[in-house]
Amino acid sequence: MAILIIVAIGIGFTFLPVREWFAMAEGRIERLGALAPFVFVIAYVVLALVLIPGSAMTIGAGTIFGLWYGAALVIIGSNLGALAAFLLARTFMRQKVAEWAAGNPKFSALDRAIGREGFKMVLLARLSPVFPYTMLNYLLGLTTVRLVSYISANVIGMLPGTFLYIYIGAAARDALAGGSHGSLYRQILKYVGLLATLIVVLLVTRVARKAIAEVEQDNATPADERGDGNAREVR
Repeated sequence: MAILIIVAIGIGFTFLPVREWFAMAEGRIERLGALAPFVFVIAYVVLALVLIPGSAMTIGAGTIFGLWYGAALVIIGSNLGALAAFLLARTFMRQKVAEWAAGNPKFSALDRAIGREGFKMVLLARLSPVFPYTMLNYLLGLTTVRLVSYISANVIGMLPGTFLYIYIGAAARDALAGGSHGSLYRQILKYVGLLATLIVVLLVTRVARKAIAEVEQDNATPADERGDGNAREVR
C-alpha cells in the first residue's frame, strides 16, 4: 500500500499542479496561525469518525508541518479519533457497529482472541492491516478489551505506519520547496530514514499478519486438540 502511495505521489508530481496546491494549502495554514494545529487535530478526529482513511491527512501533515511536528499532530489526532469511535461503539452506536461486524469472520476470530489477550491482539491488529484503521476503531469497541489496554496498544501499534506516511509527506515537502546544497546532507538523511521506515513497516506487518493468522488457526482448532486443560473433564 505504501509503495503504491509513493508511486502515486511521483506520478502526481509529474502530471498535476502539485506545487500550486501545496502553496495554496500552506497559505491557508498560515492564515489560521496558532489555531492550525487544533483545526488539524479536530479534522483528523472527524474524518476518523466518518470512516475516511487518515493516510492522506497523515501525508499532508508531513508536507505542511514537517516531520516531527506533523508526527506529533497525527499521533494526537489519530489516537483521539480511535478513542472517540471506540467509545461510540460501546455506547450510542453499539447496535449499528454490531451489524457491521455480524458477517465478518475475521473479526469474530479477533474478538475471541482479544478475550484472552486484549493488549497483544489490539497491537497486532494495528500493526497488520487486517482491517482499515477507521473501521477497526469501531469494531474494537464491541470487544472486551480494557480501555487502558486499547489506548496503549493504539499508541504503539500506529507508530510505524504514522512515521512512514509522515516521512513520505516530509520528503514531498522537500521536493516541493526545492533543496539547497547546504541542506543536501539533511535531505539524504531524510530519504534514508524513509527507506528504513518502509523496510521496518513491511517487516513488522508481515510478522503481525503471520501472528494473527496463527491465532485464527488456533481459534478454529477444538480446545481438546489444543490440549487446553480447561476443556478436559476431571475424572
